[in-house]
Amino acid sequence: MEIPVIDFSKLNGDKRGDAMALLHEACEKWGCFMVENHEIDTQLMGKVKQLINAYYEENLKESFYQSEIAKRLEKQQNTSDIDWESTFFIWHRPTSNINEISNISQELCQTMDEYIAQLLKLGEKLSELMSENLGLEKDYIKKAFSGNGEGPAVGTKVAKYPQCPRPELVRGLREHTDAGGIILLLQDDEVPGLEFFKDGKWVEIPPSKNNAIFVNTGDQVEVLSNGLYRSVVHRVMPDNNGSRISIATFYNPIGDAIISPAPKLLYPSNFRYGDYLKLYGSTKFGEKAPRFESMKNMINGHKIIPA
Repeated sequence: MEIPVIDFSKLNGDKRGDAMALLHEACEKWGCFMVENHEIDTQLMGKVKQLINAYYEENLKESFYQSEIAKRLEKQQNTSDIDWESTFFIWHRPTSNINEISNISQELCQTMDEYIAQLLKLGEKLSELMSENLGLEKDYIKKAFSGNGEGPAVGTKVAKYPQCPRPELVRGLREHTDAGGIILLLQDDEVPGLEFFKDGKWVEIPPSKNNAIFVNTGDQVEVLSNGLYRSVVHRVMPDNNGSRISIATFYNPIGDAIISPAPKLLYPSNFRYGDYLKLYGSTKFGEKAPRFESMKNMINGHKIIPA
């Protein structure tokens, strides 16, 4: 199975309908997809990966191979509760912590800020397209994620999955779904390892070629869409031939955002069956959706159904 690829260059022409349909199918049936022609500066993307790799080599690699994780693997002790990864987290919105990270260079700070500014536009565009496909207002997801704040929370998990001497004994990252909203991944272009679970089997996600951004949806998108768009279980497998870089940026609700299914996507509930039958009698041979909408409006106190 090959994961869907969304070509953003088709969203402004006569093939927009096809691109939107493919995006809807990807969110509904896969929970993940690749985005090509996203207009993020490809040289900037390459520079981010190069500087992150250099930071890992200079500051994290030695300590990782001396860590308790590496020792447990070397001794072949229980590794079912550990992840073979070296990580740190950068907050961007609502406030940034990048300058507080130990030994981080100004060049990396500046490059990361430039990259996130461009990536955030892609995240917002995806939130608008998903909202449109769900039949919601264009800014619905963004507003839901913003709570009472000025916008969604944005942060990046920077991870290296170091070369592993015994990959059969450990996971790079154990099976999980993502808690947040829309995840935008700048990943390795050579070393594999990411896998998503679909239709009872693990699907390998290949390294990103042509500067594609890998996207998956988190638990909050599943809740907001009333289960139509789903978060999907995924994992990272370690590799004994190379180290894999993963720069995952999360377009998430802020902490005090109240998340619930969009009312427009909910079936009516808590209605009297007799009231439904009354409406059904006069609309039996029409579409059911308007009946559901009428019941929803009635129980929300918006209007009285016709006699």
